[in-house]
Amino acid sequence: MVTSAESGRTRAGAAAPLGPAAGAADPGHDPVDGSGPVAFLGPEGTFTSEAADLAAPGRERLPLPTIGDVVDAVRDGLAPVGVVPIENSIEGAVNVTLDTLTFGPPGVFLRGELALPITMALLARPRVRLTDVREVRSMPVALAQCRGRLAALLPGVATGTTTSTAEAARQAGASDGTVAALATPNAAARYGLDVLVPDLADHPGNTTRFVVLGTGMAEATGADKTSLVVFFGEDRPGLLLRVLEEFALRGINLVKIESRPTKQALGEYCILLDCEGHPRDARVAEALRSVHRHVAQVRVLGAYPRADLRRVAPAAPDSDTAYAAATTWYAGLLDDISP
Repeated sequence: MVTSAESGRTRAGAAAPLGPAAGAADPGHDPVDGSGPVAFLGPEGTFTSEAADLAAPGRERLPLPTIGDVVDAVRDGLAPVGVVPIENSIEGAVNVTLDTLTFGPPGVFLRGELALPITMALLARPRVRLTDVREVRSMPVALAQCRGRLAALLPGVATGTTTSTAEAARQAGASDGTVAALATPNAAARYGLDVLVPDLADHPGNTTRFVVLGTGMAEATGADKTSLVVFFGEDRPGLLLRVLEEFALRGINLVKIESRPTKQALGEYCILLDCEGHPRDARVAEALRSVHRHVAQVRVLGAYPRADLRRVAPAAPDSDTAYAAATTWYAGLLDDISP
């Protein structure tokens, strides 16, 4: 946690890369390459368990019942790395992940990301037919991804929520056959179920973005993103525009913008931003400093290699070289001042 004492504002710094799949900048210091378990939203058989295997293959595994438990395990040192879902292409943000990171205690940061194609299958006990199903269970985000097709396929069927897709599969396996689950097809074999419908998502290309958690930001790779939260602290015209302009003026692309209630008062929101670049980039550093001057608090949730490893070269006036030249020029200007 970095605190600006002179202003009374607080900035939370930071989180290091996925590993080889995301172009790890410093493998010697990346917890994915060290010892200790990878914590993830369990049990085994969830989509997050598949993401954890991709992020930290061969590592000891620590499945946990909730996203909050995963974040706490990393913060408390029970696991050096954690994996949680943060965004889905159909339903958008996984709000419990955003809120846990945004409003929770400091010490856990994003240090990697990966995108995983999602196939949401309808599973039930062997020999169960669609007409036998009276309830479909899964975690809320999974049910929402299949809302339309589920209603068309099983009109009027009840739905129930679980802590994970794998837990839904376990419950379907333990039921009398009237309960089905929305889960990964891999969960069928794990829990002794049949696949009634192989893919029930409302829209094609269903993809979930997962983030890797650690206790320090990744070093810059040249293909990076930075995630932050801005708390305005006051309601005045143009403040949001002023924040966004600090990035636009420096040629920094914002790849995601969304708002969340601050939990303090009705109608009071903070904004979450993902921008291209890394705090070590001169233009990103300047933008963060400028935003900090205008708002109550800036909390940096992490900086990490992009999942697609795409490098974005700034325009010449926004490059580190241009910023360094401007700093040298200004230092020379000050040398010309006489007492």
